[in-house]
Amino acid sequence: MSVQTGASRPAAAPQPRPGITSLPGYSRSAAKATVRWIASSNESPVPPSPAVLEAIAAAGKGANRYPSLAGDELVATVAARLGLDPGQMLAGAGSLALLQLLLSTYAGPGDEVIYAWRSYEAYPILVGAAGAAAVEIPLDAAARHDLDAMAAAVTEATRAVIVCSPNNPTGTVVDRGELVGFLHRVPPHVLVVLDEAYREFTLPGDEGVGLLADFPNLAILRTFSKAYGLAGLRAGYLAASADIAANLRRAALPFPVSRVAVAAAVVAWAEPDRMAATVAQIVAERDYLAARLHDRGIRVPRSGGNFLWIPAGPRARELEAACLDQSVSVRAFDGEGVRVTLGGREATAAVLAAVDTVPGLAAAIQNPLPAPAGA
Repeated sequence: MSVQTGASRPAAAPQPRPGITSLPGYSRSAAKATVRWIASSNESPVPPSPAVLEAIAAAGKGANRYPSLAGDELVATVAARLGLDPGQMLAGAGSLALLQLLLSTYAGPGDEVIYAWRSYEAYPILVGAAGAAAVEIPLDAAARHDLDAMAAAVTEATRAVIVCSPNNPTGTVVDRGELVGFLHRVPPHVLVVLDEAYREFTLPGDEGVGLLADFPNLAILRTFSKAYGLAGLRAGYLAASADIAANLRRAALPFPVSRVAVAAAVVAWAEPDRMAATVAQIVAERDYLAARLHDRGIRVPRSGGNFLWIPAGPRARELEAACLDQSVSVRAFDGEGVRVTLGGREATAAVLAAVDTVPGLAAAIQNPLPAPAGA
């Protein structure tokens, strides 16, 4: 058999497997690099503490050496506080990488993955990349997960269900009672992924990992990107049953978290008071913006995240442009709404100034949402 080379080689290029070229792209905020305030990426406005910065510098000196095989120091540190066996946990380059590992391990061609929509825009990308079919269940009129509809959508083809709480981008929260009721309705062979990237901003009174003892089909995702202010380093963790964790380790790549990210996350984890103070600052700003929007006749979903959702519908792009005119970036979802990440009071004032330049915005928002706390 001869092999064609050089100019005689056919012009056709390698093609991805079916479905890859039709995957949606991850959105980008317009003009993020040119504004004064960034309110579009759900990052923390507070930089790492001096102790974290010292740990980053020290770890960087060993960059010629590989990190631990599986983020072992971070796993041990987090597991100890949560009261879990380290064998129930994995570390990863943010919760997004761990979600990709979950889906690629538990779902594939011919399988279905259920999630609420609108929700985190990476879900359809990761589900499609795994070769599975996405089953999107619309949010209810209050921009919350319709758990009854999600449970009813489970079929023999369902391999996983994703619950995002607080939901990105609407901020709405599935409370513990609702979640427990839902878990009882999902068959035990179906994986339930609880994405809790923003859980710290709900000011929770209980630790949800206790549910793992009763629901061995549950996997919980969390991150250091938001409340801990380490978005640029990419560190997160997963808690699940020992069986799920073991399967994931079989499929995982080695060295999932860098030495620098592990060192920073371990120190940040040891500063709960600082994290709590950052959260309190952001929650106060969140409530302030919600109340000021309510004063203008704009009701937004009650958020448990570090952001607010303005359901601007067809005015979303107009509101985004108005915010850019005020030198603040926000994330617009065309025809649906605008997500505003909370920062300092000057950024909040810029968003409100932008809202005031969009005539008829309140009238365009028809959702029967409850008034925010303190309104």
